[in-house]
Amino acid sequence: MTDSPALDVLLPLDRAGQRLEPRDDEADLLALFGPSPARLVRANMVATLDGAGTGADGVTASINGPADLRVFRALRAQAEVVLVGAGTARDEGYRALDVPVGLARARDRLGLPPRIELAIVTARGDLPDVLLDAERPPFLVTTADAPLDALRARVGADHVLAHGTDGRVDLAAALESLAALGLGRVLAEGGPGLLAQLVAQGLVDELCLTWSPLLVGGPAPRILGDGPWLDPARPLVPVHLLHADGVLLGRWRAR
Repeated sequence: MTDSPALDVLLPLDRAGQRLEPRDDEADLLALFGPSPARLVRANMVATLDGAGTGADGVTASINGPADLRVFRALRAQAEVVLVGAGTARDEGYRALDVPVGLARARDRLGLPPRIELAIVTARGDLPDVLLDAERPPFLVTTADAPLDALRARVGADHVLAHGTDGRVDLAAALESLAALGLGRVLAEGGPGLLAQLVAQGLVDELCLTWSPLLVGGPAPRILGDGPWLDPARPLVPVHLLHADGVLLGRWRAR
């Protein structure tokens, strides 16, 4: 963790001025989050100061940095399953999720299983072979229209969750199925299209958002993509705000 920066607490006010030094088990940072309920959908995204959800290369790696990655690892350490859209899984090169040794000990203290599962939302099951044939395959959150028999043969029947038709995944039903499998603590990592659907359906309990001190211009998507307006707008309540090297890292809870 020596490459990770210290994080200064700005909010809540009763902890303002505290500095969270990096630790292998991230005990101080995890304590700021506190215990998670058995059912929680927490989204984690990064954006530039002009609102871009990716850099010019179309991925987040060009707009995040060590501070964001430190919180990113801590968020994963609190999750039972990471939920991503198929496009994000392809573009960002998702694979089976490994847990650093220090954070594995933290998961044990939190009563979480040693492994973090990966669940990919895909209407058609169109994913790279490296994911479908992995030793630790992901859960496929898909629809009744997908080639279910073929997908079950690739990843196992228990890893295919079919909810929805006509190319639209029923995300609420999918989250219920994940919870029934003991995967109720969900970390949604995007992309913008998936997050927009989750927010529009009132399925996001918390949003963690990193502001990277960059301006990139261009047609990059916002964190909710270019979907329709939310009517009414969704109010959020700030829980904490951290700072490191010009980067702001916030956490908000849905009302």
